[in-house]
Formats: sequence, C-alpha cells, structure tokens
Amino acid sequence: MIEIKVPELAESITEGTVASWLKQPGDHVEKGEAIVELETDKVNIEVPADESGTLDEQLAAEGDTVQVGQVIARLSSGTGGGTAVATKTKPEAATETAPAPAETKVEAVGEAKKVERREEHVASPGKGPIATPAARKLAREKGIDLSAIQTNDPIGRINVHDVTSHESKPAPTPTPQAPKAPAAAPQPAASGKDEERIKMTRRRQTIANRLVEVQQTAAMLTTFNEIDMSAVMALRKRRQEKFIKDNDVKLGFMSFFTKAAVAALKRMPYLNAEIQGNEIVLKKYYDIGIAVSAPDGLVVPVVREADRKNFGEIEKDILHLADKARNNKLGLSDLTGGTFTITNGGVFGSLLSTPILNGPQVAILGMHSIQLRPIAIDAETMENRPMMYVALSYDHRIVDGREAVTFLKHIKDMIEDPEQLLFEA
Repeated sequence: MIEIKVPELAESITEGTVASWLKQPGDHVEKGEAIVELETDKVNIEVPADESGTLDEQLAAEGDTVQVGQVIARLSSGTGGGTAVATKTKPEAATETAPAPAETKVEAVGEAKKVERREEHVASPGKGPIATPAARKLAREKGIDLSAIQTNDPIGRINVHDVTSHESKPAPTPTPQAPKAPAAAPQPAASGKDEERIKMTRRRQTIANRLVEVQQTAAMLTTFNEIDMSAVMALRKRRQEKFIKDNDVKLGFMSFFTKAAVAALKRMPYLNAEIQGNEIVLKKYYDIGIAVSAPDGLVVPVVREADRKNFGEIEKDILHLADKARNNKLGLSDLTGGTFTITNGGVFGSLLSTPILNGPQVAILGMHSIQLRPIAIDAETMENRPMMYVALSYDHRIVDGREAVTFLKHIKDMIEDPEQLLFEA
C-alpha cells in the first residue's frame, strides 16, 4: 500500500484545504500524475503520486483541512482494480472450458474473497459494513455504530468524511442542544428577502485576516499627490511600435512607476524596510510586488531585482505573473519576499483610494485612473491635462511624514520628466 501525504508547502504554511480530488477510488494513477489539488493561504498545489497504482481510498473529503505530513489517500500498487473487474466477467468462459474440480474450487474461493471485499456489508452482515481503517478508528472514538452511517461510495465503503458527516447530523432523540439545529440550515429572512450564504475560501479568509491584522498593528497613514501624465503618454506613443518589435510586449505605465519607485526607494530607504521585533530591517534589494486581481482574490506576485531590469524585462515579468495569477498557476516563490508594493486601481476605474499595507512591508503605492482635468499652467493659462492621483500608504512607526511626502514627490517628478529615469533608475 502506498500512502499519499500532504507535502511540505512552505516555511510558514502548515496546513491546507482539499480543493478537489482529481482522481477517484478505483482510478489508475501513473507516477507523477496529480491526485488531489490543495488550496493553501497563497496558492493551489497539486499533489502527485510517487508511484503508479490504483487509488484505493481517499482519507479526506473536499473542503477538509489537512496538515503537512497527513496521509490523505492510499494507492494499491499495480492495477488491482482492473484485475477484480476482469475476474467478474469470466463466468461464461469458465463454463465453456469445464475446468477440473480443483481449478473450480480455487477460482470460486478467489472470486468469493473479491466479492467479500466489495459487498461485505451485504454478504456478511455479522461482520458489519465495510469501512476504511481511519473511519473505523474514528467511529470507535466517537461511539458511533458504523451500520447507522450512510455513504455515497460506489461500493458502500465508509470513509472518515462519512463518519464526521453522520456525527454532525441531529441526534434521533431530543437533547438539550436540539434547538440549535435550525442554525445549521439558514432560512430566508422573515421579510421574505432572498439570501445566499457562501463559505469563504481559505485564501479569502487569509486575505481578510491579514488586512485586519495590518490595520490593527501598523500606524497606517496615507498621503496623496497628482501627476501630469502628458510626458509619459507622449513617450509611449512615440516608442510603442519599436518597443513591441524589440520586446514582444507593450510598453505600459507599470514599468515607469516600477522604475520610479525603485529610484525613490534608494533615496528613502526606510520605505524599503520592515519591522522585526525591536529592530528595523533595511532591504538593500528591490523586489517589487505588483497587485493582481485573480479569480479567488487579490494576489501580489513579485518582480525580482527590479533595479537590475530594463523596461522590457519588467513588462514581460508583469505580464507573465498576471497570466499565472489569472490561471491559478502562481507558485509560492512568486509571492514571497517582496519589499514594496504597487497597486493600480485605475484599471477598474478608481479615481482615488487609500491602499492597505501588504505586511510586513511598510509602504504601498496606489495608482489610479487617468482623467483630463483643467490645470493652471501659469497665472494666465489653463489647459486640460491627463492627470492621475497617486496615494502612498505607509507605516508611521518607522516612516515619518517628511519621508513619505518626499518619496511621493520623487515619483511625481520622475513620471512628469521620464528622462530622469535614465539617470536615477
């Protein structure tokens, strides 16, 4: 018997949730083929088979929380399931060949054992229903009679999920806890308005907990400015065709802001830091997180060593990471270790917002939508210019207002005069 265990997920992740079983009991599995998909706090991970065989049993149901190292399935080596089926299809052939009595006896015994394994709960009522070892152990601990448990397994086998489901059902006789039963099945509001309750995914719960944690632990403050995007937009228009030809990717605004952020972080190093206990850790590298909206919630993949990359490399990295995020293919290495984050609510039409810190980082830059607004060029002249509001949220515990405002002013100056990026980024 081959045990399938929850693998090591990451240094800070000790458990996951069974998102979906990719193989069902009786299915043949090749070595390296994915059996189950686990959802962790950050990414989904497929667990492969270490050896070829037939999936014998699942020890955790979809939605169950499982720990690193826990056995969640068992494989039988070879193709045992196929052998059993083949034996059951040979009665007519056995009759035609009229085997010797000894042969008939051996085959009958083998057939009986195979049928007994599948239909023990019918053919041998004295022995009780068929169940996995883990299910029997759990039933004994809970004092539950296996014969009273219903299962949806094709061969009538009871697993751990069936035991826990049975335990959660209301007791057949009245108990002091009986009035609580209606809470398990929410009913429409008394006003008749329709409602739907949806269980939060593990990732959504993690996002919610961390956002609240940041607001409770950091002295978060936000400062604002606005940027005239005329120069950058004109530069993009002039260089776009050649840029696409040279890099096979479009020149977007994110690469400009990434380069400007790196240059500003070098001037204001306390924004590229984190707090560890009573110490401030200043990061001498620039791994910039780019917030991306994924189907299961916001994720922040990281562009590594952004200070060492040119505009084309940054745009390619962002495009690649965004594609992986939308297809749920991000790995843990894509999401860990960022030193500063940029989020662009402008892609959804946001005009102004106060972004929340991506802990343990101490600063985050928020971009917004570009709108034509009348700007005073001088005392006599007004012009409509493409303007963007930008916001910098920061942890006031280690970042003073002077540093935050100066940082954002550096961003503004470099975007409005992108030639500065050639010298500072």
